[in-house]
Amino acid sequence: MPIRWRLTLFNTLAIGLILLAVGLGLFFLLRGLLLSDLRQTVAERARAAAAEIREVDDEDEAIDGEDIEDLTLDGAFILVRDGEGDVIFQTVNLASSPENDPLWRRALEEGRAVSGTAALSAEAPDHVVAVPVSAPRNPARVVEAGMSLEPVEQALAAFRTALLIGLAAGLVISAAGSYLLARLALAPVDAVVRAAEEMGSTDLSGRLPVANPQDEIGRLAATINALLARTEAAFGRQREALGRQRRFAADASHELRTPLTSIAGYARMLERWALKDPDAAREGAAAIRREAERMQHLVEELLALARGDEGRPLELGRADLAEVAEESAAAARAAAGDRVSVVWEPPEGPVEAVFDRERVRQALAALLDNAVRYTPEGGRVSVRALRRDGKAAVRVEDTGPGIPEEQLGMIFERFYRVDGTRSRRLGGAGLGLSIARQIAEAHGGAIEVRSVPGEGSSFTLLLPQEGPRKL
Repeated sequence: MPIRWRLTLFNTLAIGLILLAVGLGLFFLLRGLLLSDLRQTVAERARAAAAEIREVDDEDEAIDGEDIEDLTLDGAFILVRDGEGDVIFQTVNLASSPENDPLWRRALEEGRAVSGTAALSAEAPDHVVAVPVSAPRNPARVVEAGMSLEPVEQALAAFRTALLIGLAAGLVISAAGSYLLARLALAPVDAVVRAAEEMGSTDLSGRLPVANPQDEIGRLAATINALLARTEAAFGRQREALGRQRRFAADASHELRTPLTSIAGYARMLERWALKDPDAAREGAAAIRREAERMQHLVEELLALARGDEGRPLELGRADLAEVAEESAAAARAAAGDRVSVVWEPPEGPVEAVFDRERVRQALAALLDNAVRYTPEGGRVSVRALRRDGKAAVRVEDTGPGIPEEQLGMIFERFYRVDGTRSRRLGGAGLGLSIARQIAEAHGGAIEVRSVPGEGSSFTLLLPQEGPRKL
């Protein structure tokens, strides 16, 4: 059963039960009021008639019918019985016998007023009150006053009919109102369903309509829209990642093909001429060794990136970042020789942090290799450790050609080179900065770069002092 019909049925039943309870309450309240008023009237008439009878002291004195008649103007009737139950006075002709009216006997026996229902008038049943009287010189012993219950029953029957009609009308109105209310309340759901059905399996740009963001359905639609936005962003990142992977595979294939082509060429040269020419053999062997080393370096960089992409766990420990930076600067100085001056600027004290010593050393080696590689002969590369904004940092500055501002956002892309021809001639594959940024981000840090074309560049490795934040 659809939700709107279930809501309609539930609301209709609930309203129907409420109307029924209210109707029954009113019915019994009205019944009690009518019966109470009738009983009170009959009791007053009985006491008044009994008082009139007590005033008759002589046996031969007749009962004043006019005074008694005044007590019956509102539909009541009066009977006066002797000790045997015979009627000695009545206001109307009643179809009564002692057997049909046990109340007078109870009143005589108990010596007090009693009330009940009896069939005395033509409009029976009647409510009757019997009051015993004590008149030594008068045969009257019991005075009975009564009123027919038929008017009360007629009033209650009319009220009951009106109540049933009102209840039926209320049920119809409540059912129609509940259905319209449920339809209006669920209209946004229908709109959401239609919008969801119109969305394609690959098109996540559509959004669900939000009629009222403050109600439950609006919040649900807004939540689904937020989920769609996150899913769309995730798919976008996945597409970008796949695109980068394709470009990465193509670039890696191209970079590996170059040394392999050189190795194959020198191998053919050795096969044809080197056996007769020792100089050519030495030249070919040296070239093959250089290309093999270049290929080995490239493969190691690719392996480092692949391990970083897999999220290889870090071997964290507290250490002095300045000590690692000094060691990296010494290694870069030895590799640069006399071509470039690599200067270490010691800090005033230790720069301690929690990091993976070998991975950070690898990142610094990549930054220094990049600085030394692009700094012209006679240039200068300076290295120093420092604290900044609650983080441990290592800054590498060079006096190289600098990087154009429009290319600063792309230098960390894999295989990207600012000057492709010059970079290839210098032996770079364009992976060093990608590896350095990957290691920094794995530690919860970052790499900042500033560059002025013609003056040089500055790369700053930032690491949290307490290590990467645990999620």
